[in-house]
Amino acid sequence: MKLTSFEKAWVRIMGFLAFVIVGVFMIQPLIPAFHAKVEPLADPGSLKKLIAGLPLPVPAQETKAEFLGKTITPPSLALLSAVSRVLGTATSSEEKRIEVDLTHQRVYAFEGNRKVYEFVVSTGKWAPTPTGEFTIWAKVKSQKMSGGSGNTYYYLPNVPYVMFFYNNEVAQARGFSLHGTYWHNNFGHPMSHGCVNMRIEDAKTLFEWSSPQVTDPKAWSTNATSENPGTRVIIYGITPTE
Repeated sequence: MKLTSFEKAWVRIMGFLAFVIVGVFMIQPLIPAFHAKVEPLADPGSLKKLIAGLPLPVPAQETKAEFLGKTITPPSLALLSAVSRVLGTATSSEEKRIEVDLTHQRVYAFEGNRKVYEFVVSTGKWAPTPTGEFTIWAKVKSQKMSGGSGNTYYYLPNVPYVMFFYNNEVAQARGFSLHGTYWHNNFGHPMSHGCVNMRIEDAKTLFEWSSPQVTDPKAWSTNATSENPGTRVIIYGITPTE
């Protein structure tokens, strides 16, 4: 059966479109901007354990970190071992909330309508910090984080006081969090790949204040449960372009 000229033209067009679609799917993972939108911001193995509700072991002490081509010394794990206080006066996790103001690069902690803490932070520069309402689903005393590519590559062991958050649109496996930061001191300006960078002492305060509460001081990780739910995190505003 011979095809008409019209049918041959359609076959060629459909073949070309199929070629373009396949090419787009093959090229997308190689594009840094696309890669930054899908790659986990924390160690995938640790995230899988946390999502499964498994406790994380105490990590090995690493002595080298890398950020923007510079080698940095991570903090000692021994300094992170004693997190046992529960700060604040609110009796219910529903009374506590964390607000992240992208426009002004600030984090606010509230108990009801009373603001109890305000911190200068750094949000996403190389990839956006998501906006919306989230919940802290796990807290970890320290966590390895790595990613980026080329000039934005980072390898950061022992990231302290990590508070992972998620919602129905931003999966737990993405690894977005508020956490302490030892590799820069440029707070008040965007400096992250999507997480909320905090001064270590500020992250420690928020870690101890927020829920889920750390019920076992020796545990390296604490997952939220129905009996020990996580604090709400509300993120809004527009990150400055710098």
